Amino acid sequence: MLLIFLPNVVGKGIAIYKALAYFKAGIASLGNKRIDVPVLDATSIGISLLRKEFNTASNIMLMLKISELLEDYTRQKVTLQLGDSLMNKFDKVWIYKDGQEQEIAMSDLKQGQTVIVQTGSMVPIDGEIIDGEAMVNESSFTGEPLSKRVTLNDTVYAGTLIEEGKIFVKVRNLQDESRIAKIIDMIDTNESLKASIQSKAEHMADAIVPYSFLGFFGVWAFTRNLTRATALLLVDYSCAIRLSTSISVISAMQEASMHNVLVKGGKHLESMKDANVIVFDKTGTLTHAKPVVLDVVPLQDYTREEVLKIAACLEEHFPHSVANAIVHQAEIENLKHREEHAEVKYVIAHGISTSLNGEDVIIGSSHFVFEDEKCIVPEDKKEQFENISDEYSRLYLAIQGELAAVILIEDPLRDEAEAVVNSLRKSGINKVVMMTGDSDRIAKNIAEKVGVDVYYSEV
Repeated sequence: MLLIFLPNVVGKGIAIYKALAYFKAGIASLGNKRIDVPVLDATSIGISLLRKEFNTASNIMLMLKISELLEDYTRQKVTLQLGDSLMNKFDKVWIYKDGQEQEIAMSDLKQGQTVIVQTGSMVPIDGEIIDGEAMVNESSFTGEPLSKRVTLNDTVYAGTLIEEGKIFVKVRNLQDESRIAKIIDMIDTNESLKASIQSKAEHMADAIVPYSFLGFFGVWAFTRNLTRATALLLVDYSCAIRLSTSISVISAMQEASMHNVLVKGGKHLESMKDANVIVFDKTGTLTHAKPVVLDVVPLQDYTREEVLKIAACLEEHFPHSVANAIVHQAEIENLKHREEHAEVKYVIAHGISTSLNGEDVIIGSSHFVFEDEKCIVPEDKKEQFENISDEYSRLYLAIQGELAAVILIEDPLRDEAEAVVNSLRKSGINKVVMMTGDSDRIAKNIAEKVGVDVYYSEV
């Protein structure tokens, strides 16, 4: 195309300019006392240029470039897929400046500025909270499906979600320097590691190169025909060895990505054949990472339907994961409720208090219900209370200072989890491990259900 659209001398000049990179690589190999593929490439291109066969030289460089582009394309595609699944990119952020809230471009944000993040928003940067409080979901880092309370001087990280509340965060690390960005960079670095079969093929290809040169000089000596001799260099038998393994690995990685399996590099793909231990994350991998109501245990004279209806009536005002689970359960059971309670007072990370039909009603954590609000378990219900399973997260509902119900919350196991673990054992995996940031009590319960050999909790 260059020869068609540009003057002949310009096309030749471009061919020579592009060849310089190959000459540089070839000279570097000779400097290291190696006769390898870069030397062969440089020689083939150089002889073609000396013979004024600019088309031939350009075609050689084009083929070499295409093979590089194929590898780069697949590597970047896999990296981008994994990066996008971990981190959202932000174009704009809200900051607090001169007593006002204002929106600016993410590119204009600087360290030390104050970013505002509120309910439903993703934290765009790493930083310290200087005002406000919130419930933040850190499952992308810790594996803990339930949100935790953060307040003054606590650290929040880019990629975590504010489920409720509002915080003012002093920027410590910008988006590209955040902890999540470093994880993505680590993936980008590690995935480029080549499979050992690729290294072996490249070593074999390099070993063939001296014979190509022996053939070149041999044909030239016998025939005195440089064209025939050069043909041996241009054929480059080593090229097929190098490309066949690279393309095989690339094709396998591409095929895996089509099945939502992201492979960090050829080395990791190849090492799977030797694997006999597999380590699972819990939250979102073996489980759904979406809390549900497992059971409702009524106390006193209340029915199960009554306490679930009251709980849903209070929790529907607050869009965090546990509240959503309770409201959803009420919907499944077709429990319709009317707004009969007074104004709802909400204490972040603790619970809700209100007045319903003239009675004080609170729902929340053990700390909130029993320590802050001084609620008690009725004497005749203590045995029933103590027999409630401690394998799951709990939410407590109290009316008029006495416990009325305990709601058990679970992050449900995926239906296929146990079957997958069993099939892995049949395929040669002899040890299955589960790791999680969740509590030991919950981790043990999931581990027993799935049938893993070893589990590590609070990691």
